[in-house]
Amino acid sequence: MESLEELGKSIEEKKFCKPTSWLVCNSNGCFRPGCVPGGMRKRSLNAPHPVPIFGRKGHLLGDETYSSYADPSDHYLDWEKQPFNVLVIKKVMDSEVTRCFKELTKWLIEEKRMMIFAEATAVEDPLVSQDEKFSAVRSKLCIFKEGDQLDDKIDFIICMGGDGTLLHASSLFQCSCPPVMAFHLGSLGFLTSFRFRDFRDKITDVLTGHAGLTLRSRLQCDFTKRDKEDEAKTGKSRYLVLNEVVVDRGPSSYLTNLDIYCNDHHVTSVQGDGLIVSTPTGSTAYAVAAGASMVHPSVAAILVTPVCPHSLSFRPIILPAGVELKIVPSAESRSSAWTSFDGRNRQELKVGDSIQITTSIYPVPCVNSENQMADWFKSLAECLHWNVRQRQRQLSITDCHV
Repeated sequence: MESLEELGKSIEEKKFCKPTSWLVCNSNGCFRPGCVPGGMRKRSLNAPHPVPIFGRKGHLLGDETYSSYADPSDHYLDWEKQPFNVLVIKKVMDSEVTRCFKELTKWLIEEKRMMIFAEATAVEDPLVSQDEKFSAVRSKLCIFKEGDQLDDKIDFIICMGGDGTLLHASSLFQCSCPPVMAFHLGSLGFLTSFRFRDFRDKITDVLTGHAGLTLRSRLQCDFTKRDKEDEAKTGKSRYLVLNEVVVDRGPSSYLTNLDIYCNDHHVTSVQGDGLIVSTPTGSTAYAVAAGASMVHPSVAAILVTPVCPHSLSFRPIILPAGVELKIVPSAESRSSAWTSFDGRNRQELKVGDSIQITTSIYPVPCVNSENQMADWFKSLAECLHWNVRQRQRQLSITDCHV
């Protein structure tokens, strides 16, 4: 094993060496091997470098020159090899989506000669399992269940439904997520920018050329739970969330009493119905309903929004993406709180438990229909009716007082 003196000497020798062009990434962020001192992200206000490799075959076009100051509008998808394994996620209990699902998978298998992965719940749908005309295609589908390992199998993801399908696809990949193409076939569809009517041309363009990407940041959430019998023991669970982490009072009639730390510094306590910590993508979900601003997904930020705070002065705030937040129930809390991660994995948060939240290095790369700005403003207008009102009538000559 290398001694401390040898290790120190080795670090000193590497201080002034030229950095290599490739990145090493871990839970603390990304750094270039040639620049050890200060290179690895420990505690920074800046967002960590997102990993520029998506799944098995996708990567950022020109990722060799990628930096944290790169213009997000210049993010384009490129393939190391032609994608072959495609994961198709569909909304369940919807006859129209099921019809589109059968049409899409048949085309991908027969025309594009691709391998299709589908969930057991999608194939078990009566409209799929009982369709004799679809039996030949159904027999070629690779069926998987939730919990199966997909990281080393999937090249490309196609979502068919609403925003819930994209959130579900994100939850299946807790590390590097393959490129996602989302078709609007659900109720809201804020995150699904493609229309299904021209799916053949759109998918062909993505598979054969360079497509624009929006790198939707995720939050890395470490939930630490203290053992009831032995307080010295703790259990830790990690979740990557695309929308938000919610801490609420659950079934209790008492207000939540939560302490919030930012980079180990106590900043405030929350008394109210709860707290929402969200990504810019999640700003247009639960957060905006609680009074937060709508933030473009390319902005490097973390949103902290109280839910019905017991204080008129507690307003939503936006923090730099590099900070580390810690949420713990106050020792004076009258009851425990409850937490959920993108609406899933709901569990009790007791005194002694904690949640540490920071920006993950693994974003969800979403293919743009037009471009980042046009897709976002179009979703604001169509889904949330942002700035939609009756226009003021123009004055006529007779209305004017000369």
